[in-house]
Amino acid sequence: MTAGLTVGETVATTTVHLDRTSLVRYAGASGDFNPIHFRDDIAQSVGLPGVLAHGMLTMGLAIQPVLEFLGTKGRVIDYGVRFTRPVLVDAIAGADVTTAVVVGAVMDDAVRFDLTVTYDGSTVLGKAQVQVVFD
Repeated sequence: MTAGLTVGETVATTTVHLDRTSLVRYAGASGDFNPIHFRDDIAQSVGLPGVLAHGMLTMGLAIQPVLEFLGTKGRVIDYGVRFTRPVLVDAIAGADVTTAVVVGAVMDDAVRFDLTVTYDGSTVLGKAQVQVVFD
């Protein structure tokens, strides 16, 4: 399958809408009940502009289109990101997080996908890269 991929090719693009309910559900699943993820007053009291999505939630959303593209044909062997900007989740409007997956490198036995993850027109994850091998 690696032979069919070319550097620079976009293999997936997706947008996920987050709302406050999404954050509460993620808090329950992850055990991260930090109130900056669901209370505006607490977030603002520590200098944040409002409620933030969990970083690991954002990271998980970003890799999902890669996993869907792979299906059962391969597996992730490395995944890394740098958190560059928070995702603010408005109480009414929520937030849309968009991920574009581009082939960054094709090696003999692996492929590196570069992810561009944006919210409100700005990149929120820097150097987001996923390395996969195909079975």
